[in-house]
Amino acid sequence: PWLRWEDRNRLTGSSLRCSENGRPERKFRKIDLITRFLVLEGGTPCKKCTKQVLCGKKLNLPANGDHLATGDRGGRVVLFERTDTQDHVGHRRDLEKMDYPINRHPEFRYKTEFQSHEPEFDYLKSLEIEEKINKISWCQSSNGALFLLSTNDRTIKLWKVQEKKVKKVCNMNVDLTKAMGNGPIVGSSISTSSKQHIANGGCTSNDFSFPTGGFPSLHLPVVVVVNPECLFVTSHETNLMARCRRIYTHAHDYHINSISNNSDGETFISADDLRINLWNLEISSQSFNIVDVKPANMEDLTGVGVGRLKGGKGYGGVAIELLLSHYPVITSAEFHPTHCNMLAYSSSKGSIRLLDMRQSALCDTHSKLFEGQEAPGSRSFFTEIIASISDIKFAKDGRHILSRDYMTLKLWDINMDSGPVATFQVHEYLRPKLCDLYENDSIFDKFECCLSGNGLRVATGSY
Repeated sequence: PWLRWEDRNRLTGSSLRCSENGRPERKFRKIDLITRFLVLEGGTPCKKCTKQVLCGKKLNLPANGDHLATGDRGGRVVLFERTDTQDHVGHRRDLEKMDYPINRHPEFRYKTEFQSHEPEFDYLKSLEIEEKINKISWCQSSNGALFLLSTNDRTIKLWKVQEKKVKKVCNMNVDLTKAMGNGPIVGSSISTSSKQHIANGGCTSNDFSFPTGGFPSLHLPVVVVVNPECLFVTSHETNLMARCRRIYTHAHDYHINSISNNSDGETFISADDLRINLWNLEISSQSFNIVDVKPANMEDLTGVGVGRLKGGKGYGGVAIELLLSHYPVITSAEFHPTHCNMLAYSSSKGSIRLLDMRQSALCDTHSKLFEGQEAPGSRSFFTEIIASISDIKFAKDGRHILSRDYMTLKLWDINMDSGPVATFQVHEYLRPKLCDLYENDSIFDKFECCLSGNGLRVATGSY
C-alpha cells in the first residue's frame, strides 16, 4: 500500500471501507478545497473490519512531513513514510527554498502498523468504550525513534516506533543433521530425517558418537543479525517495533475530542466536552485541570445532552439537545506552535478563546475572545447549530487561527479580535437544504481543517 497525490478532476474524495468479504472497497464521501489531496491506495483490512468500519479515519503528519499516521475505527494505527525525498539530498522544504524543480508529487509508502487500542468496558458506569481512534498527535523524535500520541474516547497512549535488529545465534558446535530438537539453525540447509530427535539437540538413535580424540577444535557461537522473513544472515535488515511507553487514563469523564503537544516538548493537553487537562509526557499518574466549563447544575446541559456526554456516540440523535442548549461545550483545543504558555479552544457557540497559562493555574478567564458577527435578519432555527466550531488549527507562525464550522472556514488574526480576516464558503449550496440535513442528523457532522506549512493554502472536508 502507498499514498499518492491525485488531481481533483480525476478523483473528488475517497475513503476506504471494508466490504463483507474483507477486501477494502473505495467509497466517495469527502471533497477538499484545494486542487490536490492525499488518497489512501490499497492497504490491508484490519481484523476488526466489518461493513461498518471505516479505515483511515484520522490522519496526521509530523512537522517535517516525512511520515504520515492514520487511525481507524478498529483501533489500529498505520504509519507511512515519504519515498520521493530519497532521490535528492535534503527535505522537500529545503529544495523549495532553492527553487529546485520537483516534477512529481509526494508519495508515501507503507511503513508499519500496530494495534493502539482495544475495546474496553467501564463497569462502574456500565459504559462500553470503543477502540476507534479519535486523534493522533506526533511528538518530537529522539535517537531515530518516532513518538506519537493516540487516543480513543477515554484513554491516551504514547507510542514509540523504532527499528530493532533481529539477532539469532549461529555457528553452533553440533551436527546440523542431528540438531532438529530446537528447530533449524540459522544459515544452514537442514536435511529431513526419519530419526526421532529430542530436546537440546539429542537423538534417540545409537549411531551418535564423538570422534576418536574428540573434536579437533571448538568455536564460540556467534550472534548475528538476520532477516526474520527469510532466515538468512545479513547485517542490514531491521524490524520495526511499536512499544507503548505511557498510558494516560482516568482523567476524563466525557469523550476526548482533542490532544495537542506543547512546543516545550514536555507537556500536552487533552480536551473533552467540558474540561481541558495538562499532562507531562513522563508522568501518566496525574494531570492538571486548566479549563473547566462544567456547570454547577448539570441540568443546564439538558438531560438528553448529559446522556450523550456520558455514553453517546458522535453527533446524532441525542446530541441535538446538547447543541441546542444555551450552555457552550468545548469542541476543540490546541497549543500555540511557538509559545508554550498559550493555547486556544473553540466552543459549540462559535467562539474561540485564547488562554495564557501564566495568568492563573485554572484558566477561568480568557485573554482574547474571537466571535463572528451575525448578519442582521439572518438568524434562523439553524443558526446556532451551524455556528458550532468543530476544529481549529494554528498556523505555523502562530499569528493566525483557522476554524471550521458546518458551512464555512474562517481565518482569524490573533491580534484582531473584531472578526475573521477571511471567510471561505465550503458548501453554500446546502443552505436551502438545512431542514433535510437536520432531519437525518447530517447537520451535526464534524469536519476538520488544516493549513499548509507556508500558510498559503487551507484544506478541509465536505460531502
